[in-house]
Amino acid sequence: MLMPSSLPQDTTARPADNAVLLKSMLALAGPTALVALLQIAAQLTETWLAARQGTAALAGWAVILPFALLMQQMSNGAMGGGVVSAIARSLGASKRDDASALVLHAVIIAVLAGLGFALGLSLFAGPMLVAIAGPAAKDATMMYVILLFGVGAIPAWLSNTLASVLRGGGRHALAARTLALAWLAYPLLSWLLAEPAGLGMTGIGAAFAGVFTIATVSMAIVVMRGGAGFVPNLRTPVSRPLFTKILSVGATACALAAIANLTTIVVTAQLRGYGIEAVAAYGISARMEFLIVLMSFGVGSALTALVGRAAGGQDWRMARRVAWLGGGVAFAVTAAFGVTVALAPHAYASFFTSDPQVLAIATRALGFTGSSFGFFGLGMALYFASMGAGRMKWPAMAAVSRFTLATGGGWLLAHVAGMGMDGHFLGVAMGLIAYGGVTAAGVRAGVWHRK
Repeated sequence: MLMPSSLPQDTTARPADNAVLLKSMLALAGPTALVALLQIAAQLTETWLAARQGTAALAGWAVILPFALLMQQMSNGAMGGGVVSAIARSLGASKRDDASALVLHAVIIAVLAGLGFALGLSLFAGPMLVAIAGPAAKDATMMYVILLFGVGAIPAWLSNTLASVLRGGGRHALAARTLALAWLAYPLLSWLLAEPAGLGMTGIGAAFAGVFTIATVSMAIVVMRGGAGFVPNLRTPVSRPLFTKILSVGATACALAAIANLTTIVVTAQLRGYGIEAVAAYGISARMEFLIVLMSFGVGSALTALVGRAAGGQDWRMARRVAWLGGGVAFAVTAAFGVTVALAPHAYASFFTSDPQVLAIATRALGFTGSSFGFFGLGMALYFASMGAGRMKWPAMAAVSRFTLATGGGWLLAHVAGMGMDGHFLGVAMGLIAYGGVTAAGVRAGVWHRK
C-alpha cells in the first residue's frame, strides 16, 4: 500500500522526484487501468450487440444509455470516489477506526442508491422510450431495462462501492482482480444470451445482472477478510459525521455525473427531430465519450487516493503536484486516442453499425467530438484529483459549462447559425473542451490549501 511517506517530501519540483512520484502513481493506476480497458472492451461489445439487434433496438439502447452510464459513473467514480476519498483522508490523518466504520456507511448508501435506480428506471423508462425513440424501441428494450436496473442496480452499486473501499486503502490491485473477471465475463455472457440463446437485448440485461451479483459476493468476502488493510466494523453505530465525510464529496460528484448524463439526454432529445437514425448514431458517439471517462479512471482512481492521503496529512503542495502529473498522463493518452477518432471517424463508427444512415451521422458526430477528447480526459483526471482534495467547486462549474455549451450552444449553432445536426455535434465538442479548461483552472494554490 502506498503511504504518503513513500512519496518525495521536498516540494521543489525536481525531475527525479517527479519521476519517482509518477512511478508510484502508475503502480497504483495500472491495475485499475487494466480493468478500465476490459470495461471499454465490454462496453464496445455491448454497443456492437445492440446495433446487431436492429435500428429500433439501437435507438432504444441509446435512450437508456445515459442512465446506464450514470449508474456506473455514480457507483464507481462519483460516490465511489467519495468512499475512496473519505477512507484515504482518514488513513492519512491516522484515524483507522473511522476508516473501519466508514465501510458500513458506504454500503448503506450503495443499497439505497441502487434501489433508487431500480425503482426509477423500472417505472419510468417505458414512457421515456416511447416519447424519444417510439413504441418499437420500447418493445425492443424494455425487458433489458428491467433486468439491467430492476435486478442489476443494487449489485452494481455494491460491487463498485466495495472496490472503492479497497482503493481507499491503497489496494488497487486487489480491487481490480474481481472487477476484471466481471468485465471479462460480461461481454461473452451477453453474446451467448443475446444471440445463440435468442434473447436479444433481454440477454444483455440478464448478463449484467448475473455477473455483478457474483462480483458483489466475491468483493464482500475480500473486504470482510481485511483486504483493504483493515477489518470493517459493521457493528459501529450509524454516524451522521461519517455519512457526511462520504457524501460531502460523493453527493456532489453524483450531482455532477447527473449533469453530465443530462447533457447526453438533452442532446439526444434535440436530435429526435432529425429521425431515429440520428438518435441511434448519437448513442455511438456518446459511448465514445464514456470511453474517455474509463481511460481517465485508471489514473483518476490513483489520484483520488494519493491526493486524499496528501490532503489528509495537510501536504497541499504534494497534492497539487500529484494532480498535475496525473492530469498530464491522462491528457496524453486521451488526446492521442481522440486524434485517431477525429482522423478516421468512419472506421470507428463502422465497427458498431452497417446501417448507412446511422453510419453517416455517427461519422459526422465523431469527426467533431474526437478532437476534444484530450481536454475531456484532462478534466476527468483532475476531477478525480479534486475529489481526493475535497475541493469540488471548480468541477461543478465545469459540469455546468459543459451542459450549457453542449445543449444551449449546440441549439444556437444548429438553429440560429443554420448548421443543423453539425451544430449540435460542435456544441458537444465545445462543452468537452470547456470542461477540461474549467476543471484545470481550479487546481491551484489559491483553491487547494489548508482551510
